[in-house]
Amino acid sequence: MANNDSTPAFTRVVAGGVVAVAPIHQARARQEAAQHNRAAGRLESGNSSTSLFRHELQEIALHSQASIGGSSGTGARVGLTRERLLEKTNEYLSSEDEPFSSMPPKKSKSRSPNPRGRGTARGNGSLSTSSSISELQANGHSNDTMNGGQFLERRKHPSVLDGPDEDTTDARERLMGRHDFTLDDAPEHSKEEGEGDSKGFFELPKQDQRNFLLLVLLYFLQGIPMGLAGGSVPFLLKSHLSYSQIGVYSLASYPYSLKLLWSPIVDAVWSARVGRRKSWILPIQTLSGFGMIWLGGRASQMMEDAGSNGGAGVWGFTGWWFALVFMCATQDIAVDGWALTLISQSNLSYASTAQTVGLTGGQFLSFTVFLALNAPDFANKWFRSTPSDVGLITLNSYLTFWGWFYLAVTLGLAVLKKEDRTKEKDSIWEVYKTMGGIMKLKNIQTFIIIHLIAKIGFQANEAVTNLKLLDKGFSQEDLALTVLIDFPFEMSLGYYAGKWSEQYQPVRVWCWAFVGRLVAAVFAQTTVMFFPPTGTTTGYLLLIIVSHIFSTFMSTCMFVAISAFHAKISDPAIGGTYMTLLATVSNLGGTFPRFFVLKAVDSFTKATCIPPTNAPAELKGSLITQAFSCVAEAEKHRCIDGGGACRIDRDGYYYVNVLCVIFGVVTFWGYIKPAALKLQALPLRAWRLAS
Repeated sequence: MANNDSTPAFTRVVAGGVVAVAPIHQARARQEAAQHNRAAGRLESGNSSTSLFRHELQEIALHSQASIGGSSGTGARVGLTRERLLEKTNEYLSSEDEPFSSMPPKKSKSRSPNPRGRGTARGNGSLSTSSSISELQANGHSNDTMNGGQFLERRKHPSVLDGPDEDTTDARERLMGRHDFTLDDAPEHSKEEGEGDSKGFFELPKQDQRNFLLLVLLYFLQGIPMGLAGGSVPFLLKSHLSYSQIGVYSLASYPYSLKLLWSPIVDAVWSARVGRRKSWILPIQTLSGFGMIWLGGRASQMMEDAGSNGGAGVWGFTGWWFALVFMCATQDIAVDGWALTLISQSNLSYASTAQTVGLTGGQFLSFTVFLALNAPDFANKWFRSTPSDVGLITLNSYLTFWGWFYLAVTLGLAVLKKEDRTKEKDSIWEVYKTMGGIMKLKNIQTFIIIHLIAKIGFQANEAVTNLKLLDKGFSQEDLALTVLIDFPFEMSLGYYAGKWSEQYQPVRVWCWAFVGRLVAAVFAQTTVMFFPPTGTTTGYLLLIIVSHIFSTFMSTCMFVAISAFHAKISDPAIGGTYMTLLATVSNLGGTFPRFFVLKAVDSFTKATCIPPTNAPAELKGSLITQAFSCVAEAEKHRCIDGGGACRIDRDGYYYVNVLCVIFGVVTFWGYIKPAALKLQALPLRAWRLAS
């Protein structure tokens, strides 16, 4: 039967129902050629040697198909083709370091012009069944030419039919020995047209722009009470409480460092009618709003009562702020989850931008701006013609305003914003089980120890230095100015910290900044020791600003570097839980020592109230007639109001700061640095959970 179709194939149904059978060795050769084509399709490396190898392999495979179609010398040609394939493959295996195993297998079609299952017998004569059988008997035998060397693909799970290949085995061992080897890396994504290009805010879709602004607002609201709790309130308390009592108040910030403990519940429990994230955001913001309104009517009086009766009232005051911070931490969990769905996938980087802008703005307003506007000296100097002993804004009025603002935003969110419905339900137990599995890893246990002890070395500097400056006579106005100037430096210098973390190994940058932070602690103590007896001068103010900027820069470098390392080692399969766990431990390492450090300052301090030799003409309190300890802030005020002088015989700040620095030096060179660099040298598979 005449045939004009030149496509090689296994079978073809022809007129009259006669089935033409192609020789079986041709079928095998075609199958192997298709396999070669699939292997060629997997070679996605961008270097020139890979591209050249792929091009040559494709040409050989096509030549193989053309050779198979011939009527004579087919076995020899296929054998030659196989030899050329093996030769080129071995050349590539011996020269290429990056394996194919990390590349996912691609669905590949035969490069033959026609699909399988269709074809003809070549030639001008007809091909009968009997002639096909005779050709099968002549050419369909197994021989060395056809089944000699097996072509091995470099894949993750080679077939059991593949024979051993020394080059492939060596390549596999070399691959698994690499420090960056992982089976969890996602395949390289080929960028399509228009994809991956960075977009400015005004280039975003209108919906993404609106959702971005909503996220900024929600994060901003979180930053308001957080900036008060961790920034302004401790400075306002200094005139009422001792260092030990402020240490008790520092417990109020713990919920934000421990939110991982209840984050699975927030992700798993919700109302389908209200929405997965609004089920938590609406009630939490409502409670926060009413809580701030309630505190706004009592905060000033509660601060005064906190220091009375030996500081007995500090626990109640701390409890209210603990509850407020707990609600902010819970809201943060819900907003973080909502951000992943509010912003489209291609613009998801704007979610983290919204968090940075919102939280930073809220904390800046509640710490730096509020502290300045709350200072009477600042208000009298810049805004008043008649001096007053109160600032432009009090803590009570500030809390009340933002409490009502919280409620207004919550009402608008409930009415105006609809949340996409989802039926997805997370398993609480599975998340906790994953956390337990992560914490059982020996490397993670070592990393947790490093995080928990690393920040003790500079904890006295960060928790006490600014409070000690206020004790010395540094004004609240000057402190607010220092923080205000420090803020833009912190933001801009953070850029260089990120560049260094990319250019060098992140743990090594973290170690450099660790040493710098210890130096900053010593430098800060020196500035406190040489506080001018006559009060703050311009030169001394500049010295304090330089000290703050240096300390903040070192802190930012450590944070950026360790965050980069967290991102590097986190298992992509459970990346959210992994990253949150590491961040929680890191935050806890900077939170839990503060209570003990502040307690230690008072324990090491020795101060005595010296009675006046002559009774003053005017007294604000009872006349002091005998000496007593005036370490506590209340006793210090009683001494001064009674005409006495509180003489500091031993300042606990200097002792505690020196002890912290010594602890930091010993642990850093004795344990932290060697252990951290050892962890950095581990391959990524060492951080993976067993499947």
